[in-house]
Amino acid sequence: MNLISIFSKYPTQEACIEHLETVRWNDNPTCPYCKSDKVARKNELDKVGRWNCHACKSSFNVLSGTIMQKTKVPLQKWFLAIGLMVNAKKSLSSCQLARDLELNQKTAWYVQTRIRVAMVHKERHLLQGILEADETYLGGKPRKGNRREDDKPAPKGHGTKKRLIVGAVERGGRVTAPSRPPRSVAMAVSRTS
Repeated sequence: MNLISIFSKYPTQEACIEHLETVRWNDNPTCPYCKSDKVARKNELDKVGRWNCHACKSSFNVLSGTIMQKTKVPLQKWFLAIGLMVNAKKSLSSCQLARDLELNQKTAWYVQTRIRVAMVHKERHLLQGILEADETYLGGKPRKGNRREDDKPAPKGHGTKKRLIVGAVERGGRVTAPSRPPRSVAMAVSRTS
């Protein structure tokens, strides 16, 4: 989804809340604290999207228990940040996100960190079908000033102390990048690439 379609689909805060309520509850709202379905919408004009739970007497909204809970950043900017991060070919710095969304850098970093945390699933699913995988090593070369003539050249490949990053994508589907792949996976990937 590109930025133009995000702007047209979610032009206001109310449209974003309506979309999130549909996705999260599907016309059957439940309390995030006690899981009761005995809830009613608050009738306060200044608090759009607030609900009351009759079971535990708490007040909540669709953002309760999510990465956007108690945010002061407009939801449209959250949606745009997600769109920018998903569509970024390599990565997106918090400074660039701050410029694009007219936020300060610390707020952009906070939003970006929360989105990244949500992208990592605790329960990973196996990829199926045709898979494509690649590997890389993260870490720089020693500086020229730090090297001496009698130093041995830095080892390459699996002999290095650099961090191994392996990624796999399911054609037309999901992506995974385990934080520490088993050595057998890394070796199998290096043989196929």
